[in-house]
Amino acid sequence: MTPYPHLLAPMTIGDLTLRNRVVMGSMHTGLEDKPWDIDKLAAYFAERARGEVGLIITGGYAPNKRGWLKPFASELTTRLQAARHHRVTDAVHAEGGAIAMQILHAGRYGYHPLSVSASAKKSPITPFKPSALSTKAVDRTATDFAKSVALAKKAGYDGVEIMGSEGYLINQFLAARTNERTDAWGGSAAKRMRFPIEIVRRSRELVGEGFPIIYRISLLDLVEGGQSWDEVVELAGELEEAGVSVFNTGIGWHEARVPTIITQVPRGAWRSATARLKEVAGVPVCASNRINSPEMADDILASGEADLVSMARPLLADPDFVAKARDDRAEEINTCIACNQACLDHVFANKLASCLVNPRAARETELILLPTRTRHSVAVVGAGPAGLAAAVNAAERGFAVTLFEQSSEIGGQFRLAMQIPGKEDFAETLRYFAARLDALDVDVRLGTAATAASLAGFDHTVIATGVVPRMPAIEGIEHAVSYADVLSGKVEVGRRVAVIGAGGIGVDMSVFLTHEEESLDEWMAHWGVGDPTLHAGGLTTPKARSAAREVTLVQRKETPIGIGLGKTSGWAHRAVLKQSGVAQVRGATYDRITPEGLHITVDGEARFIECDDVVICAGQESVRDLYDAVGGHLVGGADVAAELDAKRAIKQATEVVAAL
Repeated sequence: MTPYPHLLAPMTIGDLTLRNRVVMGSMHTGLEDKPWDIDKLAAYFAERARGEVGLIITGGYAPNKRGWLKPFASELTTRLQAARHHRVTDAVHAEGGAIAMQILHAGRYGYHPLSVSASAKKSPITPFKPSALSTKAVDRTATDFAKSVALAKKAGYDGVEIMGSEGYLINQFLAARTNERTDAWGGSAAKRMRFPIEIVRRSRELVGEGFPIIYRISLLDLVEGGQSWDEVVELAGELEEAGVSVFNTGIGWHEARVPTIITQVPRGAWRSATARLKEVAGVPVCASNRINSPEMADDILASGEADLVSMARPLLADPDFVAKARDDRAEEINTCIACNQACLDHVFANKLASCLVNPRAARETELILLPTRTRHSVAVVGAGPAGLAAAVNAAERGFAVTLFEQSSEIGGQFRLAMQIPGKEDFAETLRYFAARLDALDVDVRLGTAATAASLAGFDHTVIATGVVPRMPAIEGIEHAVSYADVLSGKVEVGRRVAVIGAGGIGVDMSVFLTHEEESLDEWMAHWGVGDPTLHAGGLTTPKARSAAREVTLVQRKETPIGIGLGKTSGWAHRAVLKQSGVAQVRGATYDRITPEGLHITVDGEARFIECDDVVICAGQESVRDLYDAVGGHLVGGADVAAELDAKRAIKQATEVVAAL
């Protein structure tokens, strides 16, 4: 029997038959923007097709220059561009896959001075105020969409996805929040819907009946002035009549103050919204957002909540996701942990996207793990993220690998990170590494401290001995405890806690200390997500969050606390601190710690924070004594301990092993 019978069942959409119900959702990598990266893009998609994904959807391509995401970004407007894309579509088809191009007009989200929108209303996430499209220009833009759809078909794509969610141009026309027009394209809900309906109708006229047109529909705008549920249902019906083949679901605008895909969002949080659309839609519906396991994806399909399941970042993390699921090797899937650190954070910083747990993503032609010609022996010391990546990648290349770990468990700092509420998925990475170590027959020696003598005779040595918490020279430091002791359960702190150090670990520690268990409904209530049939855009008044402890977070720097956190997730972590009532102190000098609390000086005035415990989150120090004695390749925190950085650690370890 098939392990995931619903997920792995074939499906026909128009003239296209998919080998399974897995959709690799659209994700812009940056490879789309430069013509000379087309072969890299082809290799990136081909690897996912080889891994048996049912349907791949590309990153967004603009239908005209005003629709660019950034200057000279991806577009599909000419026959020459379409011809170039045959290198992508041919590569995917050669692996038995299917691929659709997403057509996306950024609207006021365009990061350039040529941006346009329904009305001249600036976005809060870009510095440029858009021009309002004229009545004729709106009409031309609808036709431009259709022409791009037709060009995608000429380029060999098996379908298209029209991006109508996430707050891009089509969403900007649909919502009263951004559409203040009084012409034929605004002034009422029906007129605001005209733009996407015309896009689909004109596209269908150009490509004929059998060519799949997917429409990414915004189910919950999660912004004030968003669409009502009745409007969403009415739009869906009109789009079906105009020629939509499938609805893919979108949740939230980019400017929404509700997290929708980051790690603190519960798995499958939005499946009920998809199910609500499924009840009224006359065409297949695709679920999306925070679905990262074949078990959940299959359950969504089995329950009748959707017909397909979109997983964008999970296919970034593991291109063989589907093949492993088919072979009943789900424990070996390298699960997306929804951290955003190497994917969306990179994209929004104008960098090439990749993946924290899979640094080869979007670098398939550069970071190549070739089989070794000689079965040399490799010793890896330390089983944190860097050491695990080194051991698994070396074994996959064919080296004989021995992994030394002085503690009784693998994981290192990841074992601490997965204790943070909202970071439970980090445990999936350790499950993946454990499964791969076993499958690859790596000699894992837990509870074994490597020595110079035990490393003698190995052909290569990788030192990944990690870090230890730094305990600063503060008077009375013996009265404080380290973050590692708290997260490991070695120390139980009291009701009132002061946290020293407000970097990523300090913020995580404050969340850990204040967190109280919550159901999905409670999580929604805390973020102000309501019933869309009662609240336009699904947005309502947030419910106050209770805190398990009173926490004061203190830092030396004058800069805002949490300013260095991830671009696409940091705001949400800072919001949780505020919701949990965490007191924040900046510009502090640490005077002394006593059994009664923390003495500091702020702006020249002495202050006393009365508390039961003081937790130190003041950075780490590299552990490299063994490296100093035996040399080898130094990776991860043992190399650089400025900030815990699993992205750099795993990437560095993979690159070192690729070069052996």
